[in-house]
Amino acid sequence: MVLVAWHQVLTFFGMPPAAGLTWVFSIVGLVIVVRAALIPLFVRQIKSQRKMMELAPEMKKIQAKYKGKTDQLSREAMSRETMALYKKHGTTPLSSCLPLLVQMPIFFSLYSVLSDVKKHAEDGVGGVGLLSPELTQEFYDAKLFGTTSMHTTLVEAWGQPDGTGTVILLITLVILMIASQFFTQLQIISKNLSPEAKTGQAYQMQRIMLFILPLGFVFSGVFFPLGVVIYWFTSNIWTMVQQFIVIREMPTPGSDAAKAREERLARKGKAVDAKGKIIPLEKYQAEQQRLLEEAERARAAAPKRQQPVSKQRAKKQGTRSNGTATPKPSPDSPDTSNKS
Repeated sequence: MVLVAWHQVLTFFGMPPAAGLTWVFSIVGLVIVVRAALIPLFVRQIKSQRKMMELAPEMKKIQAKYKGKTDQLSREAMSRETMALYKKHGTTPLSSCLPLLVQMPIFFSLYSVLSDVKKHAEDGVGGVGLLSPELTQEFYDAKLFGTTSMHTTLVEAWGQPDGTGTVILLITLVILMIASQFFTQLQIISKNLSPEAKTGQAYQMQRIMLFILPLGFVFSGVFFPLGVVIYWFTSNIWTMVQQFIVIREMPTPGSDAAKAREERLARKGKAVDAKGKIIPLEKYQAEQQRLLEEAERARAAAPKRQQPVSKQRAKKQGTRSNGTATPKPSPDSPDTSNKS
C-alpha cells in the first residue's frame, strides 16, 4: 500500500508511471515511512543500551560469583539473579534488537512482492494488495537507466547477453551496502563505547562481527531482486546517518564521542550537567563546586572508622584510661617479693 501510494504521488507530479526512477523513488519513500515509524523503537533501543551499560558492573559481580561452577543448580541460580537484575533496571538484551526484529517482516514482505512481479505480470494478474494488474505490468516493464529491470537478480543478469549493465549496477550496490554497513558498525565500536565496554568479551564479539556481518550482503545481493537491493541499501544509508547523529548528539557517557562533544560544547561556553542537559559553562562549574563541597562535608561528618585492635591491647588501653595501671618496677629497686 505504501509503495503504491508513493507511486501515485510521483506520477501525479509528472513522473512516468513505468519509469525505473519512479519505482526507485517509490521504494525510497517506503524506506522513509518505515524507518520514520521505527524512530520510537530506536529511541527505546538507545535507552536499553544505556541501561545495559549501567548494569554491566553488577553483571560482572554475578559472573564472578558463579565462575567455575558448572552444576545445574548454580546455572539456574545465576540465570535467576541475571533476570532479576534485568527486571530491576527495566531492560533486556532483546530490547536492543527491536528495530531489526520489527523491520525484518517488512523486508521479507517486500522481497515477496518484488519477487512475484515477474510471475504475476506474465500471468496477467495483479500482485499483493493494491498492486493491480496494470501497476504490476508497469513495474515489470520499468527499467533503470534503460537496461536494468527492477525484478532482476544478479544471478539472472549474469547469464543474459545484454546483462552487463545490470551486473555492474548490482555489484556496485552490493559493494555500497557492505561499505555502509561496515562504516555504521565501525563508528559505534570506535567512538561510542566506554572504556569499560571495550574490555569485555562482548566487545571482542562486536569486533569480529564488524568484519563478518557485512559479508552476508554478498550472498543476499546475489539472489535478491534489484528493487530489494535498493530498499536495503537505502535503509543502510538511513541507519548510517541516524547513528552519526546519535553518536554526535547523544553519545555514550565516557566514550570518545562524549569527550569530543564536551570539547565542542566547551568551545561554545557550554557543558552537559548530570541530567544530560546543556547549560552555560559558568553554571556547570558552579554546580561542580557545589557538589564537591557537599561531598567534603559528608566525608567530614561521617564517623571515622576505628582501627581494629587485639583483645590484649584493648585491655591495656582500658586499664590506662581507668588510671589503675601498675607501674613497672625499676631495675634498681630492691626485690621484696620474697620478704615476709
